[in-house]
Amino acid sequence: MLVSVTFSITIDGRAVQVAEGETVLAAARRAGIEIPTLCYLEECGPLTTCLVCLVKINGRLVPSCGTKVTPGMVVESETSEVHEARRTALELLFSDHVGDCLSPCHRLCPLELNVPAMLRAIQAGRLEEAATEVRRALPLAAVLGRLCHHPCEQGCRRAAWDNPAAIRDMERFVADWELGLRGADATTGAPRSPRVPPRKPPSGKSVVIVGAGPAGLAAAHRLAREGHAVVVADRHAQPGGSLRAVPETELPRPVLDAELEQLTRLGVRFENGVELGRELTLEGLTRAFDAVLAVGELSAEEAARIGVPFGAGGIEVDPNSGQTRLPKVFAAGSAVRPVRQLVRAMAEGHAVAAAVSAFLDGRTPRRPEKPFSSVMGRLQPGELREFLRHANAAHRVTPCDRCLGHTPQEAALEASRCLHCDCRSSGECLLQHWAQVYGADANRFRSERRTFEQREHPGGVLFEPGKCILCGICVKLTEQAREPLGLTFIGRGFDVRVGVPFNEAIERGLQKVAAECVLHCPTGALAFVNERDVRLAFQNGEG
Repeated sequence: MLVSVTFSITIDGRAVQVAEGETVLAAARRAGIEIPTLCYLEECGPLTTCLVCLVKINGRLVPSCGTKVTPGMVVESETSEVHEARRTALELLFSDHVGDCLSPCHRLCPLELNVPAMLRAIQAGRLEEAATEVRRALPLAAVLGRLCHHPCEQGCRRAAWDNPAAIRDMERFVADWELGLRGADATTGAPRSPRVPPRKPPSGKSVVIVGAGPAGLAAAHRLAREGHAVVVADRHAQPGGSLRAVPETELPRPVLDAELEQLTRLGVRFENGVELGRELTLEGLTRAFDAVLAVGELSAEEAARIGVPFGAGGIEVDPNSGQTRLPKVFAAGSAVRPVRQLVRAMAEGHAVAAAVSAFLDGRTPRRPEKPFSSVMGRLQPGELREFLRHANAAHRVTPCDRCLGHTPQEAALEASRCLHCDCRSSGECLLQHWAQVYGADANRFRSERRTFEQREHPGGVLFEPGKCILCGICVKLTEQAREPLGLTFIGRGFDVRVGVPFNEAIERGLQKVAAECVLHCPTGALAFVNERDVRLAFQNGEG
């Protein structure tokens, strides 16, 4: 009878019971200590190719996935030295990485709308999914869909071929559909009822926002969806601020009213005709609410009257959070500095609202971090044609009725023009995730990049060699599945690549475990052309 031998090791000052033959990585995971990995998959065993799982033992940095425990071992996992080593390992992987995590349009949107995801959902007719993407990022989406200066379109790579995708018009189409401003119920034919965005359960916390302009309304949208009780106070008779001055031809009043009504459905309460320093006092608000957010424009005299610190043109705040020196008081938008563009004013309100929400939850208030993205840069003509293969060749679609906007058919056609510049694994990619966690600089070791390639195969598998980090997981999986050909490493030194023996196509090497290889690829080098194929494959038992 075999008896398992157990003993104790120390990981980051904690005693951890381990079994003989266990790896440091496995022991750490059992103890709830997270160590990053890219090339590790339990069924494949240690491959030790990526070196992002480094730990320090006896003065040496070693890969935790391939290092066995020994009695009395002392492991350092969370020191600045170890973190720097992991960050360097990630940055070396990016030195030869060819591909964008986020599309240029996504990166350029001040509110970080996932534009390609929205467009793919519109193209497929999945409007609820499109609305979820839009509302996750955009407050007052129907307003922005008409008035935004659309910096996203300035970054659209389609413009180098004919015209950029009509992103703002697509935002308007989705928002109008969600608000019931356009389209009828598929069953009854009656006008559609507004679709209310989901919100978290009530937090028990309350916040008052002083100022019902674009920044304040954007903040209210975020805080209400986080489950907080929100009151918006404004000195004017109606909420909307500068939006009320926009001509009716550019922003019809029913559109603005519908967006304000949507905020009311989310639980936002409006108090109009009240002014801070007159009907309202800062002392009274801080007693009545868990947080106060000031967003309206203030003069130095007004700031002094209500008792908030005033600096060069606005209320003094911590730039990382929008928090003032006063307990529970935050400021954003015109209260801090003038913001000319509508979308940037809303982005300011949205970002500081996130800090307020963290404060209400008992966390350190901070603006949200920008999502990490490797950036490929300008495309060569041949590379642009690679992307065009997956897009509709049609020119920009102008709606038959400009006042009403695009019909579902017109919107689907316009959305199909998207080049899909984002990575199909963005949001699920382990390389992107750990780069965000460790603050990696994708350009630290980068030199002249390779040419971008996409190899699409009849089986629906897309292979992008420039994203492959040679982890070896797919090679091991095909070996274990006894694929007739499988995948292997081809070449030597810096020219090594993953491919199918005898220069056969990818689908010849992935006849049994294509879905499994795609699912476990840590970087999106292997993907399905249709992003839903992986989920369907596993639901059908093909993985």
